[in-house]
Amino acid sequence: MRIVAGSLKGRKIPAKAAGASLKGGLLRPTCSKVRESIFNILGEKVKDSVFVDLYAGTGAVGIEAMSRRAKTVFFVESEGKRASGIEGMLSGCGCRPGAVIVRKKASAFIRDALREGFRADIIFLDPPYYSEELDNTLNLLSDGRLLKEGGLVMAEHHSKKILPEETGALMRRKSYKYGDTSLTLYKAGR
Repeated sequence: MRIVAGSLKGRKIPAKAAGASLKGGLLRPTCSKVRESIFNILGEKVKDSVFVDLYAGTGAVGIEAMSRRAKTVFFVESEGKRASGIEGMLSGCGCRPGAVIVRKKASAFIRDALREGFRADIIFLDPPYYSEELDNTLNLLSDGRLLKEGGLVMAEHHSKKILPEETGALMRRKSYKYGDTSLTLYKAGR
């Protein structure tokens, strides 16, 4: 995997270094075409943003956000080996300042962030496709309190899964399909 654009364009992200064992088929790194689409959709909103990469896995999406000048990126990854791999890669590319590695499950991060008054500009979530995580996490984010004004939630999911038009304060803006993968963009408020 390689960084698609920005200050780190072309830099390799070795999945193995990020603890990206495909054992059990649970880790499915976001391919470069979809990553490029994510950041084309988000555009200039990434610059100077507080970006949360829930279910960070290899860290590719969060590193791409850093390459595109996000101010701070939170890499939320509960699996210790993957989190350590992300930390090593960030140190190796000089990106460690501005990166926060959170070794928690997404639900625990959201709960703690709400309690602490944390707010993000962009939350990207890419949980395992065939789990209940996407529905559960969207439900936890549905009141919009974790987002700054005008904040966005982008969910990557299997294209056969249709997400709701709205979930609480989150309103679906658009869905994009790339083969078996879809991206659904939500914005807080109407």
